[in-house]
Amino acid sequence: MKKSILLIGLGRFGRHAAMKLSELHHQVMAIDWQEERVNAVLPYVTNAQIGDGTDEEFVRSLGVRNYDLCIVAIGDNFQTSLETTSLLKELGAKMVIARAARDVHAKFLLKNGADKIVYPEKQLAEWTAIRYSSDHILDYLEIDRTHAIFEVMIPEKWIGKTVGQLDIRNNYNINIMALKYNGQMDMNIRADTVIPEKSTMLVLGDMKSLQKCFHI
Repeated sequence: MKKSILLIGLGRFGRHAAMKLSELHHQVMAIDWQEERVNAVLPYVTNAQIGDGTDEEFVRSLGVRNYDLCIVAIGDNFQTSLETTSLLKELGAKMVIARAARDVHAKFLLKNGADKIVYPEKQLAEWTAIRYSSDHILDYLEIDRTHAIFEVMIPEKWIGKTVGQLDIRNNYNINIMALKYNGQMDMNIRADTVIPEKSTMLVLGDMKSLQKCFHI
């Protein structure tokens, strides 16, 4: 469903967020105090303005209650991020997502109006460490603190066997979500599905089970 989103802070993180939100066909109002940053995202957003997220009169003029989501993507000034987050909530923002660099920042942001926190650097660092420290891990998505989805190269001894024969749900407490081969994703996984050669597998489970099964 298309959403209306207020995006404040157009550094690298904010700019990439704007580009992706545009790709997903959301309506985005982008804000930054630097004109060159605002100009850089104009091709990707519905509207953009030069302004200060800590200026109550300016932020009030944006009608923050009308947005489904407000994203505070400010990363170079924590005080500004904190004041902007607090002001958005005071003015009736429905949902405020704030960027944090450290846990202590997250605690203050949550106490001052943020509904959710994102850690771009931390999350990317964790993804990079997991993705590139194992030759057979191709992608990784953390669901929560204990569960994740991995795209993995399939162990050679599994090739040619059916999902039922492997029975990894009972043996490892892991669910096979999809098989990917020849650039196609097959999500219709049944007990009689045969594991093909030259394919990868999307698996879901708790981290300990995934680590044990795939030697992560």
